[in-house]
Amino acid sequence: MTDPIRSVVLTGASGGLGRALAAELAAPGCHMLLMGRDPARLAAAAEAARARGAEVQTAEVALTETAALTGCLQVFDAAHPVDLLIANAGVKTGNRDGIEPGAQAERVIAVNLTATIHAVQALLPAMCARRRGRIAIVGSLAAIAPHGDLLSYSATKAGLQAYATALRRSLKGSGVRVTAVIPGFMDTPMTDRQKGPAPMLMSPGRAARIVARGLERGRTIIAFPLPLIIGAWLGERLPAPLADRIMAHYRAEILPDPDEAAGG
Repeated sequence: MTDPIRSVVLTGASGGLGRALAAELAAPGCHMLLMGRDPARLAAAAEAARARGAEVQTAEVALTETAALTGCLQVFDAAHPVDLLIANAGVKTGNRDGIEPGAQAERVIAVNLTATIHAVQALLPAMCARRRGRIAIVGSLAAIAPHGDLLSYSATKAGLQAYATALRRSLKGSGVRVTAVIPGFMDTPMTDRQKGPAPMLMSPGRAARIVARGLERGRTIIAFPLPLIIGAWLGERLPAPLADRIMAHYRAEILPDPDEAAGG
């Protein structure tokens, strides 16, 4: 068992898993900073967390604006020393025959990977000084089995998994723990835009309960659903032509998200 969680920062709180995590982790006496890009869904996440007794602040800071992100996190930490950072924000874009729009690839890298590193670095010095806290980095099944229709997304999720592992090793003995979260398919708006197979699709609520339980138990890796994770891991250890043939069955059309459709 880990220490009680009294202060939580959650990025991507307006998304499917983020909203479910906000509600799952909320409790009386817990202070939460929920960050997201959809004002209406962020407000709904905050209301659900407040209904469970948490004190909630929200921030619509763009994660790609490093100075604003760092300032927001450090101001919150000064008032409510952060016990748990969940870096959950993520976006994806598709490609055609290996060609991915340059601006969208940069956006995926900036949000998924670079902003996560900046969020961690903003809070890490204070966590280390207190010698306590946990950092949970949300990756993806695509880190284990890279998806041919998700080039930059797969790359960033693999990068996050490597970053979480390296960070965990770097912080050994510091009192700050690191958890890599590796979910499969969830019934979220992001998955809705992936028009293709989604085996073992899970509700965000069930996924959030698995993550919360794993964090409570101090897990360094929370990967689910286990049969899909094991299958993906084993599949990638087959000869490359056979692994490629298997993954061809999971090809999908990736529809643009609102920001991408608007050219953002």
